[in-house]
Amino acid sequence: MTSSNPRNEELFDRARQLMPGGVNSPVRAFGSVGGTPRFMVSAKGPYLTDADGKEYVDLVCSWGPALLGHAHPAVLDAVHAAVDRGLSFGASTPDEANLAEIVKERVPAVERLRMVSTGTEATMTAVRLARGFTGRNLIIKFAGCYHGHLDGLLAAAGSGVATLALPGSAGVTEATAAETLVLPYNDLTAVKEAFAAHGQNIAAVITEAAPANMGVVTPGEGFNLGLSRITREHGALLIVDEVLTGFRTGYSGYWGLTGGAPDAAEPWTPDLLTFGKVIGGGMPTAALGGRADVMDYLAPTGPVYQAGTLSGNPVAMAAGVATLTHATRDVYSFIDVRSLELSSALSSALDSAGVDHSIQFAGNLFSVAFGTSANGVHNYADAQAQESFRYAPFFHSMLEAGVYLPPSVFEAWFLSAAHDDTAMNRIFDALPAAAKAAAAAQA
Repeated sequence: MTSSNPRNEELFDRARQLMPGGVNSPVRAFGSVGGTPRFMVSAKGPYLTDADGKEYVDLVCSWGPALLGHAHPAVLDAVHAAVDRGLSFGASTPDEANLAEIVKERVPAVERLRMVSTGTEATMTAVRLARGFTGRNLIIKFAGCYHGHLDGLLAAAGSGVATLALPGSAGVTEATAAETLVLPYNDLTAVKEAFAAHGQNIAAVITEAAPANMGVVTPGEGFNLGLSRITREHGALLIVDEVLTGFRTGYSGYWGLTGGAPDAAEPWTPDLLTFGKVIGGGMPTAALGGRADVMDYLAPTGPVYQAGTLSGNPVAMAAGVATLTHATRDVYSFIDVRSLELSSALSSALDSAGVDHSIQFAGNLFSVAFGTSANGVHNYADAQAQESFRYAPFFHSMLEAGVYLPPSVFEAWFLSAAHDDTAMNRIFDALPAAAKAAAAAQA
C-alpha cells in the first residue's frame, strides 16, 4: 500500500537515527497517539503545512505563542528589522525595557522583570530566588502541574511526563526530590497540613495559574486565593506559573481574569510569576517577575545568581513587543468567542456519538476528558482515570481530515485571532467522524 505521508515517514526515519526518539521534545513523537509525526515546513494564519504538502487547521499554535496566528505581518516585520540590525550583541538593548514595560502595564503584580530564554529557566530561577530570599529549602508543587524539566519539579509532573506515563524522571537524585513536597491539586487542606508539619522550612508554593498540562483543570473556587493567604501567613512565597496561560488566556493572563481582575471579589497577588510562550511571540523567550524586594535579590543587585548569554536576545524581544502590542483586548474577545464555539461543537459531536466526556476551561483554553461527565476533572488522579484510549482514534480522524490537534489528551487546545470562519468550519466538519471514532474505541 502506498503511504499517504512518504516524506514525513522518510524524515522521521532519518531523525530517529540522529536524535533520541527522532524529536527534540517528547510529545512531538506521537508516542501516545501512534503513527508518524508530521514534520511541518511552513505556517500561515491558522494553517500548518507538512513535508508532504498537506495543509492542517492548527489547534496547537506552537503550544500558545501563535496567538495572532502564524506569520503575522507585524511580527514578521519587527523580526526582519531586528535581524537586519544584528542577531545578538551580548549587551543590553532598548527592546528589553520596552517589553518589560508592556508586561508591567498588563500585569501590575510585576514590579521587576528578568528575561530568560525558556519557561524551564524561568521556573528554575524563580525557585532558586524563593529559596535565596526566604533562606528555606522546601518547595510545594501539585501533582499534574508541569513547571519545566528542572530536577526538583519533575515528580508527578504533567505534560510530556504524563503523556509517557512516567512517575517522574530518571536522573533526579533522592536528595533533590526530597526537597519537593508533592500535593494533590485543588486540596487546600493538604496544603495547610503540609505547612503545619514543615512551615518553617517551606520557601514557596509553585502552581500553574490554571493547570493546562494534565489537560486543562480549572482551579477550585478560592484555591489560588487560599494559597496566597497560607503562604503569606507562614512567610513563604507564592510562585504562579503563567508560562502557558500568560497573555494567552487573557490580556493579563489567568491571574488577570481572577485574583488580579478589577472586579475581583477577593483580590490576591502572587509574589512571583513566570512567563513564556506568548511573551516571545514564537521566539525562545521567557521571564520571571514580581515583587521588587524579592526580584532585587537577583544578581547583580542581590546574592541569587542567574545569567544567560541569550537572555533578552534582540530578535526575540522584537517579536515579543510586536506580539503583545497587537494582542489587544479585542483579540482576546475574538479568541474567547471562537473557543466557546469550538468547545460547544466538540461537546455536541461527542454527545451525538454517545461518548461520555467533560470539557474543562481556563479562559479561552480548554481540553476534553473522556468518561468524566459525572464529576469532571479536578486533579491529576481524575485526569489519569479518564478513558484516554479514546483519544488516539479521535486524534487521527481529525488529522486525516486536516485538523492538527495536540498529540496527547493531556494538553490544551489553542485557537488564534487568525481562525476565521473558513478554518472553523473545517474543524466543525471533521468533528462528527472523529467523535464516532472515539465512540468505537476499545481499551
